[in-house]
Amino acid sequence: MDYNASAPIDERVLDSMVDAYKNKIGNADSRTHEFGERARTVVEDARKQVASLLDVNSDEVFFTSGATESNNIAIQGLREYAERNNKKHIITTAIEHKSVLETVKYLSTQGFEVDLISPDITGRVDQDEVLSKVRSDTLLVSVMHVNNETGIIQPVKEIGDFLTDKDVFFHVDATQSCGKLVEEIRALNYNMLSFSAHKLMGPQGIGALILKRDKFKLPPVKSVLFGGQQEHGIRPGTVPVALVVGCGKACEIAELEYGKNKTHLEEIKNALIQTLDKSGVEYSINGDPEFCVSSTLNLCIKGVSSEALMISTKQFCGISNGSACTSKSYSPSYVLSAMGIDKNLIEASIRISWGPMTDKDEAVKNFEDLLIVAKQIAN
Repeated sequence: MDYNASAPIDERVLDSMVDAYKNKIGNADSRTHEFGERARTVVEDARKQVASLLDVNSDEVFFTSGATESNNIAIQGLREYAERNNKKHIITTAIEHKSVLETVKYLSTQGFEVDLISPDITGRVDQDEVLSKVRSDTLLVSVMHVNNETGIIQPVKEIGDFLTDKDVFFHVDATQSCGKLVEEIRALNYNMLSFSAHKLMGPQGIGALILKRDKFKLPPVKSVLFGGQQEHGIRPGTVPVALVVGCGKACEIAELEYGKNKTHLEEIKNALIQTLDKSGVEYSINGDPEFCVSSTLNLCIKGVSSEALMISTKQFCGISNGSACTSKSYSPSYVLSAMGIDKNLIEASIRISWGPMTDKDEAVKNFEDLLIVAKQIAN
C-alpha cells in the first residue's frame, strides 16, 4: 500500500516491453538499417500514446529517465535564457519533490532568488500568495499538481490560468496525477510538465518532460547534459526503446481505464476510512479531504510511532511515513512540517496509497491488521 512510491507494473505493460526487448533490438537513432527503423517506429508510437493521454502534440513529448530528470531539465534548462534576459527569480512551494527543491536551492547559490511558498494546515498553497510574488524579473513558477505525501491537489489550474498572458514560465510536476486526474491535466495551462511512468504502473527508469509550444516555439530549455542530439537535443543518450514502449503502453491503458479506476480507488478509500472509524483508534487526517486524490490517505494515529508501526507491520503491509526519496532520513516529514503540523503528530503519521491493481478486500484486511498492531503499540 505504497503506490505513491512506486506502483507494480501492469502485466500488459511488461508484455509490451518483453516484445520490444526481443523484437525491436535496434537503436532508435540508427538510420541506416531496418533494425533502427523498427525501434524508431515503436518509440514514436509510444510518444503518440503519451501525447494522447495528456492531449498534447507528440512533438511536445521528450522522454527522460523520470520526473527527477525532467524537473532538473525544466528548471536548470532555463538558466541560459534567464541570465540573458535578467530574469532570475523563481517561485515554488515548500512541499515540492526534492528534485525541485534541491535544484532551486542550487540555483540560489548561483545568483537566482527563490521564493518558497508554504501551505496552510489544509496542505494546499494559497494561489493568491503564489501569484502575489510574481514580478517583472520572475522566470518561473513551479508547482506540483498532487503532493506525493498527502495526496492534496494544488491550485495549478488557477495559477496556470493567471500566468497565461504573463511573461513567466509555468512548470507542473504531475508525477502523482498523471494517469489519474486525466481530464484535470488536459484542462491545465502550463509550459512544462513532468511525470514518471512507474507511478502509473509503467516501468521504473523512464518518464517524460512535456514542453508546450507557444506560437510554434518551444520553451527555451537547454539540455543539462552533453552528448548526442537524441530527443532533439533536450535529453542526450541512447533512447531506451523497451522502457519507452512500456511508458507508452502505461499511458494508453491509463487513458482507456482512468474512469473505471477512479471509481475503484474511491471505493477503497471509503472502505479504509470506515475501517478506521470502526477500529476505535484515535486518528486525524492530514490535509483537507475535499482536495485529496482518491488513492492516498495520510493519517496520524495518536500515540503511535510511525517508525514502530512500519517495522511491526512490514511483513504484511507496505506503508511509509514520507516520500521514498527521503525514507533513509528519520527527520520529520518536511511536507507535514511546512503545513504547520506539530512534530509529535508528524511522528505518528503514516501515508497509505493504493492503485487500480489493489484488491479492496485484501487492502481492508491488511489495514485491519495494521490497526490491531497500532492499538498494541499505543497500549
